This record gives sequence, structure tokens and C-alpha cells, in this order.
Amino acid sequence: MKKKDQDNECACHGGLTRRGFIATVGAGAAAVAVSGKIAVAATADKGVMTAEEMAKVTLRINGRAYRLLVEPRWPLLFVLRERLGLTGTKVGCERGECGACTVLIDGVPRYACLTLAVEAEGHEITTVEGLMRGEELGPTQQAFLEEDGYQCGYCTPGQIMAAEGLLRANPDPVPAEIDREMSGNLCRCGAYPHIVASVRRAAQLRRKE
Repeated sequence: MKKKDQDNECACHGGLTRRGFIATVGAGAAAVAVSGKIAVAATADKGVMTAEEMAKVTLRINGRAYRLLVEPRWPLLFVLRERLGLTGTKVGCERGECGACTVLIDGVPRYACLTLAVEAEGHEITTVEGLMRGEELGPTQQAFLEEDGYQCGYCTPGQIMAAEGLLRANPDPVPAEIDREMSGNLCRCGAYPHIVASVRRAAQLRRKE
């Protein structure tokens, strides 16, 4: 038989009593709570912003400067569409898989859903609206129109921006290069042959200029 004390707590084999265990857990919880408060205080001392705090940013988009208040967690996609009304950039998967939200940042294609607005400050951002020449289509846009590089058209702005970025870096790509550089943009309609033809046509139009 195990020896029990008057509080009905097992004191055998030198182990913790039930009361001792509860006291130990309580002390540990208190220590965690205190350390958590210390960590929060240390974070505040460093001036780290919380997700809800607003930050002042100036974004240069399509050659124009926009001064905005944004939350640090807001993606560029959200700011473009919901704060500036530039809805040519489309919402797709919102996790960097489909390419519907592709924009150019310093001439390089980037997913706007994976780019924070605060990250884009100090860089040149180009959306599909920025390829227009007044009321006329830019050469890459015109090429997609001529070659039927779309079906439903939802992915088309992202496809155009990816193609624009490719042609700025490589004015005369071969088909294999087009396939590789456009692979980050998905077309659920499967219009890929027309998309490749559109990129090749865009290269021709740009060379004529």
C-alpha cells in the first residue's frame, strides 16, 4: 500500500505531490505571463509597428506619386485596387501561384499579392493601366488583341505585364525563353499557344518602334 498524507496526496518514491505539481504549474504560467509582458514592452521600446498601425508611404505608380496611409500588412494588390482604384491588376489565388496580379517593379515582373505596399516604396511600379499611351494601347497590349491571347480575359492583364517585363529584358526571345519566362502566369482557359504568339507579335511591334 502507498503511504498517503492527511491531504490525500501521494508522497511515495520522492515524487511531486499533487499540490506541489499544481503549485509548480501555476508558477510556470505566471513566469510565462511576466516574460510575455516584458517581451511586448521590449518590442514597443524598439518602435516596432503593430499590424493595425498606419504607415505613411509614397508609392510611385505609372509615373505618378501617391501619398497614402497603409497598414504594414497590406499587400500592394489591395492598395492598388481598393485604395487607388487601379483594378486592371486582378485578384487571383492571392498566394503567388497564378500570376493574375503581376505588375512591374523597377521593370521586373512581381506578384502584387506577395509584395507588401510598404516594400514597394521607393520603387517604380507599373500596372497594366500604365502601358496605355493616352487612349491607345501599348504594343504589348495591342499584340494580345491581334493574336487573341485570351479567352475569358481574366488572367490577361497579368499575362501582358509578364510579357512586358520579359520584352524589356529580352527584346527578341525565342519560343523556349517565352515558355520559361511566362510559366509563372496560369491561364485556366488554356490559351497558351495564343499567348506565346502574342508575345512574339509584341516583340515585333516593339522592334518597329
